[in-house]
Amino acid sequence: MNFSETNDVPALLRISPRLAVLPIIHGSGQFALTVRRWFLEYSFDCLAVPLPESFREPVEAGVLDLPRASIVLQPPKPNFAASEFRSEWAQSPWNEKDSDASDPEDEDPETPPTSYVPIDPCQPVIMAIRAAMGEHLPRAYVDLETDPFCPYSTVMPDPFAVRHVAPEIFAAALLPSIARPPDHQTRSRIVHMAMRLRDLETRHERTLFVCSVLHWPWIREAYNQLAPSTQQSSRNEMSAKISLPEHDVVQPAERFAVKDRTLMFLYGELPFITGLYERARSELENDDNIQIDGVKELLIAARDSYRQELGNRARRVTPLLLSKCLQYIRNLSLIHRRMTPDLVTIVTAAKQILGDQFALHVAELANTYQHGKQEPSIEQSQAESLPEVTLGIDQVRLPDGETHSLVSRLPGPPLTWQTIQLQRRATKYEKERWKYKWNPYSHCSYPPEDARIENFRTRVFDRAQAIIGNDLAKTEKFTTSVKDGIDIRDTLRHWYERQIYVKVVPPSRGVLDACVMLFDSPADPRKYPWRTTWFAEHNEESTLALFATHYQEEMVGPGIGLSIYGGALFLYPPVVIPDVWVDPRVDYAETLEERLIAAACLHSRGREIALLSPLPPGSGWQRLARRHHKRLVHVPLSSFSDEQVQQLRMVHVLNGSEIRSFAADFIRRV
Repeated sequence: MNFSETNDVPALLRISPRLAVLPIIHGSGQFALTVRRWFLEYSFDCLAVPLPESFREPVEAGVLDLPRASIVLQPPKPNFAASEFRSEWAQSPWNEKDSDASDPEDEDPETPPTSYVPIDPCQPVIMAIRAAMGEHLPRAYVDLETDPFCPYSTVMPDPFAVRHVAPEIFAAALLPSIARPPDHQTRSRIVHMAMRLRDLETRHERTLFVCSVLHWPWIREAYNQLAPSTQQSSRNEMSAKISLPEHDVVQPAERFAVKDRTLMFLYGELPFITGLYERARSELENDDNIQIDGVKELLIAARDSYRQELGNRARRVTPLLLSKCLQYIRNLSLIHRRMTPDLVTIVTAAKQILGDQFALHVAELANTYQHGKQEPSIEQSQAESLPEVTLGIDQVRLPDGETHSLVSRLPGPPLTWQTIQLQRRATKYEKERWKYKWNPYSHCSYPPEDARIENFRTRVFDRAQAIIGNDLAKTEKFTTSVKDGIDIRDTLRHWYERQIYVKVVPPSRGVLDACVMLFDSPADPRKYPWRTTWFAEHNEESTLALFATHYQEEMVGPGIGLSIYGGALFLYPPVVIPDVWVDPRVDYAETLEERLIAAACLHSRGREIALLSPLPPGSGWQRLARRHHKRLVHVPLSSFSDEQVQQLRMVHVLNGSEIRSFAADFIRRV
């Protein structure tokens, strides 16, 4: 029973009653799903794939080894020039130029590139082989053996469109724009594949041929030109020029493992998205929307990794920010005329919305193939481990250290590699080296952070002044002026008097010159071992006493350490005071917070002290203030945004004023 009798495969994709073709775009996860769907919807008894016979054993071994990543390499045949074997005493032919005048480029010709087949679960051809092996169908490798291999690809539409339209409609829409292959080798391969398909249909009734969308119309044309009735007659220009292609002598193909951090150069989709496809396959989940939902899962996984690294220093990545990031990704994709985002688009959107630190986690996770890191089975552990290669942009470094250029046997659309400026994370070795070179007798602050924290201190002072004024406010009956505004509450309370009451806020007396900020209360002394008092460098800075995490625990650059405020005391205008943490006059304080409050009461010239804390001061802190005849004015920490507070808590300590010249190159905004 053939395709014509069952009438199931679309007529456009039938080359003959016994032969169906599925045009695909290489390296597309959406077309890989389409191939698998065809194996479930239609019945076939043979699969033809556009690969040479020399790739059969290593490719099928790699398919059986999935989800482990691997690559099949076929090096070019060595080309030994006759001059390499000629003796130095031999007389050169008359038609050769003198050796002194010879071009060195001619003496060392360029080595042809190595061809490879990526064992990628999102490659439609690999998915077809995987499905055929699962159904125990025979596989025919119908491509021509070529050495060297010349790939042929061009710009094509986003493959995601095949999710909404049928494959035959997608192929028909591309048909007017598919040009005839310009090179001789591709035309020879097309004729050879057509000849092999002619041979296959004599032995199988329902054969499926999976090939590139750029080849299928010309394979159909060559197939019709090779019909038995007209095989000896005159043919068109293409078949006349390439009538009987012959195989080249090729090197055997070999399979290698791929280093995890270079999988980006192997897979057609992002390694993270490829891992989601494999997870859905193993857990029998629905994988129709993984290409889009995988971007959301990537951002959520990056958020978890971001929080794990930075802890309390991490900014809050809310669902609103994630939705803005996804909207940014969508808009950038539409600007680039794509339906699905690429890595540059995702990282750029994450950088613009959530900062460099978050974008760095997104880029690292996008290049992580999580499903391939499972523990090997007993059979795999007993088998001989594969040699590992390192991939680059169209390059490979073999285990022996040699580097070769690469061309894919399954080329997808051309890629454009771009550069994104992200401040990288320091390595453990660099942090230890920076810590070792630290001079304990020289340190200073980072001026931009000084300006931000001083502006914040001014805002706390203003908020405290407003609270003091509200405490002194009183109401009186309206006579000739509304004073500081109508008091609605007292007006309604005395509504029976038919009188309007106005608010009178007297000017606050005294000045606020001390501010205590408690970001983490109650504070654990073991968490904040660094306690110091800093003096102002100019009149616009405050005298600062603080307790924080130790700056050498988080080195971010040479001579640059990162510390987190637990609490701080600001005295403005700046004054010279003894070190708060060794002053015996405040030794009666039992906790870090009490010591700062006691020092503020001791050195403040005004009666009120601004206290920024999560909770109002308790009776113990109030008694401590009354001991010095002071009053604490509480400013709730929740009245300021969490993101702003988290940014202000980070203080970078520099190992000398000369570090300020390059500190901006290493300090990253979270």
